[in-house]
Amino acid sequence: MSQADVMRIFQEAIYTVIEVAAPVLLVGLGVGLLVSIFQAMTQINEQTMVFIPKILGIMLSLLLFGSWMLTRLTEFTHRLFDNIAVLIN
Repeated sequence: MSQADVMRIFQEAIYTVIEVAAPVLLVGLGVGLLVSIFQAMTQINEQTMVFIPKILGIMLSLLLFGSWMLTRLTEFTHRLFDNIAVLIN
């Protein structure tokens, strides 16, 4: 196994993690932004007000994107296990 193979595997792993985490992170960011705008408009400065909508949004996004996320992770794992014999030699 050469350094190029290791770097390719790490690059693919990092890309997969970013791709899988992006929907949940973007939903959390969007909900946080909307709640912050609402707080600025109403001048309510309650710090704990953000948590419940964010948790609900993230849970909803996990329900919507969970099967896709699991599929992407299993595809990466299958590719990795399929290439073990090639990489070891």
